Amino acid sequence: MTQNQAYLYSNEEPSNSQKSRMIEFLKDKHNISELIFVKDESITAGFRLIAGSKEYDWTGEGRLKQFKASLDEIKFEKDVIPLIKEKIDNFSTEVTGTDIGRVITVSDDIATVSGLDGAEYGEILLFENGIKGLVQDLKEDEIGCILFDEGDDISQGGFVRRSGKVAGMPVGDKFIGRVTDALGNPIDGLGDIEADDYRPIERPAPGIVERQPVNTPIETGIITIDTMFPIGRGQRELIIGDRQTGKTTIAVDTILNQKDKDVICIYVAIGQKASSVASTVNTLKSFGAMDYTTVISSTAADPDPLKYIAPYAGCALGEYFMEKGKDVLIIYDDLSKHADAYRTLSLLLGRSPGREAYPGDIFYLHSRLLERSAHLSDELGGGSLTAIPIVETQAGDVSAYIPTNVISITDGQIFLETGLFFSGQRPAVNVGISVSRVGGDAQAKIVKNTCKSLKIELAQYQEKSVFNKFSSDLDEETKQSLQFGESLMMIMRQKQHTPLSRHRIVIIMTAALGRKFAGLTLAETEKLSNEICAGFEEKHDSLCKKIDEKGILTQEETETLKNYIFA
Repeated sequence: MTQNQAYLYSNEEPSNSQKSRMIEFLKDKHNISELIFVKDESITAGFRLIAGSKEYDWTGEGRLKQFKASLDEIKFEKDVIPLIKEKIDNFSTEVTGTDIGRVITVSDDIATVSGLDGAEYGEILLFENGIKGLVQDLKEDEIGCILFDEGDDISQGGFVRRSGKVAGMPVGDKFIGRVTDALGNPIDGLGDIEADDYRPIERPAPGIVERQPVNTPIETGIITIDTMFPIGRGQRELIIGDRQTGKTTIAVDTILNQKDKDVICIYVAIGQKASSVASTVNTLKSFGAMDYTTVISSTAADPDPLKYIAPYAGCALGEYFMEKGKDVLIIYDDLSKHADAYRTLSLLLGRSPGREAYPGDIFYLHSRLLERSAHLSDELGGGSLTAIPIVETQAGDVSAYIPTNVISITDGQIFLETGLFFSGQRPAVNVGISVSRVGGDAQAKIVKNTCKSLKIELAQYQEKSVFNKFSSDLDEETKQSLQFGESLMMIMRQKQHTPLSRHRIVIIMTAALGRKFAGLTLAETEKLSNEICAGFEEKHDSLCKKIDEKGILTQEETETLKNYIFA
């Protein structure tokens, strides 16, 4: 198409009088004097006129879309019949030209487009055959766009239109219990999902005035974490470690532990194998956790653009529930693959590579996602969004680019060590490197008081265990100290998918720190701890409920607990 040509698409060629009126219109509006007719049998009524970067859609389908768009402006709060009649009476006979662009190149999930001068960063573009893309690169004379579908049906020179919408995620209560892709489309075979709203995937994080302090625990049910590295509602706690060290297991167990606690969970799988995601969903179903969980999956086989937007889509859904006053837990599994997908897209868009070939804005990629986690003020409903991102390391290197970035953004990290994992210490939490910067502020008072000496005891054990490797002749006091430390390490071992209630953690740690399990084997420790917990639950059920619900016991009730354990 030259600058002095316009194209008329219709099923029937216009008459000479119609053609002359169109050329007159083109001369007046676009200074174009030549009109070329293109037969299009898909147009049943009307025509479509393309002049330069403008499109005039006077087809039956196009006019219907324009009328539907005008109806979308109506607020359905009162009697809408008069408003609809008014829209019909005032529906314009004129067709306003809309911006269109042309595809310059398309390959590897990337399309470059000319025209569309008014397009904005993050806007959805509509290609032919219903394919959608997202504006990610704005240059002086072209636009870089990432594609959410395969680009095989997009041809060079094809048309592309603006949608006027930013990328978003349909949200609503009906998403609970479902599995969707990164665009909110159901992939669990259970039919369509009725959405209550449509929210942009990118939005500013809540300001300081809109937040309140993180002071309420969201417990994982994992004794190592809840006693030493507590997670608060609204916090961002990183799980980091090499592959196959139990990172996803900790995240899944945390979801399982939210049963009957009025917490909505969202699990975002980024670049995982489809079989792994299916296994996780089956685990959640078998424990009844899908009743309060949504899974958003962008598997390894999906295009990189879908992996890129998946965590933002999950965050948009989480914010919907948070702003309704709900407590939400969201798992990002994992952000290493998210960063890799963004690096691929950035390099294909022609951006300059930096450290480890990542683009310069890679820090902002994750900071603008994780900063949206918050505990909102009571004036805004008091809801919370707690984020647990997962990052994979290579050979335990926490000083690599992406791990250090995410560590600096989050409020603490749980580091899983390969050596501990293969020695049988599972979950393989490295107590020395792991930390929670919120700490005891987000811990039940009774758990905090019971376990206040735990870190010191473990640190002393690890220090003495080094000398034990080089000395066979140890004094009795050192031997007892090592036995006590070993018993604490054994108590920290926990089978997967068996989260512990708060009262069981308190009972077990009271016994462990009172040296009840010192000198016992692992099997003996497990048997005795289960017997103590079951017996106390049977005789003092009211105290167990008080620990779970209020997180505090009186001095007299604490003595009752100790007397039962050490009787």
